[in-house]
Amino acid sequence: MNKDFNYSNLKIGIIGGGQLGKIMSQKAKKMGFFVTILDPTPNCPAAQVSDRQIIGGFHDTHKIEQLVRESDVTTFELENVETSILKKLYDGGHNIHPSPYVLELIQDKYQQKKLLDAKGIPVPAYKKILETRDLESFGFPVIQKARRGGYDGKGVLLLKTQEDISSAIEAESFIEELVDIEKELAVIVARNIEGEISCYPVVEMLFDERVNICDSVMAPARIDSEIEKKVIEIATASIKALDGVGIFGVEMFLTKSGEILVNEIAPRPHNSGHYTVESCATSQFEQIIRAVTNLPLGSTKLLSASVMVNLLGEVGYEGEPIIEGIQEALAIPCLSFHFYGKDVTKPFRKMGHVTVLDDDITVALERAMRAKDILKIKGSIKI
Repeated sequence: MNKDFNYSNLKIGIIGGGQLGKIMSQKAKKMGFFVTILDPTPNCPAAQVSDRQIIGGFHDTHKIEQLVRESDVTTFELENVETSILKKLYDGGHNIHPSPYVLELIQDKYQQKKLLDAKGIPVPAYKKILETRDLESFGFPVIQKARRGGYDGKGVLLLKTQEDISSAIEAESFIEELVDIEKELAVIVARNIEGEISCYPVVEMLFDERVNICDSVMAPARIDSEIEKKVIEIATASIKALDGVGIFGVEMFLTKSGEILVNEIAPRPHNSGHYTVESCATSQFEQIIRAVTNLPLGSTKLLSASVMVNLLGEVGYEGEPIIEGIQEALAIPCLSFHFYGKDVTKPFRKMGHVTVLDDDITVALERAMRAKDILKIKGSIKI
């Protein structure tokens, strides 16, 4: 691996052109780097702010190879990517971070859990499903998870009784005990090429229970210092276990009995870290650029407590996005509005987010919830 980059002429390739890639590109452009995006959708959000777009799918080996060969370093904004060509290029000396081997492990949620468990990281009880009767191993209710491809609540199913087995996920899967959750927590962890590790504050995630999508994030989490310390220790140990380079979103459960269990890890910027753009000295999006280009990690200091709320496409609408309530919402003090520039809205699609800062987290939460009530992303077609 080449660690000696020419920072005045650095070329970064990003696989994925959604909102995460967009903000990553904006931070890389601020530092003067040349950014190429690989994404199948012309004029995707990230392409709107980047130097160049290669139009190609995430399993198009020729386009992936083109991106890597034209870039000094390649990174990701999503994990569902073809790794065979990436492994070949990585083994040949190309800078790809996180490594395709880390990516491949994380793509399989069962293998991810197995590795963490083997390294002594606390995880919920789990078991691979080889035949239908294995679904009954832990009794009911139980959680079934697809090994691959699940995100934003997809690929996760609650089996409440034996009768639910008839509608179980048919793809390769595993089961997990149904954890008695007090809070869902997350930590963004950065690790650079030199092995330097830095953690962001522990945050609390609230979910839209209709589709199990993260709805809002409170920074910092409302937890005591002992739990906070333990969460940071477990998150750091998890990324060391992976030997990953880049940014990682570590999602955890705090159980009613005070246990901390790792749910899953994302090898890229994460929804739970959006607040860092306004709320921290260095955002997660700048941090990943630093981490993968062998620069020192920036400070993760929390400058202000904040609440981030996702703006999801309204139910009953699709088509060209129409924003309602922007005038009233932007009158709320210390509110930042992010709109991703997606061409089409659909019900529950992530279309943007707002972050509200206030020294008092309760005030920030109240204002963020008000903004959520006011801002509606509708579409040109009523369905």
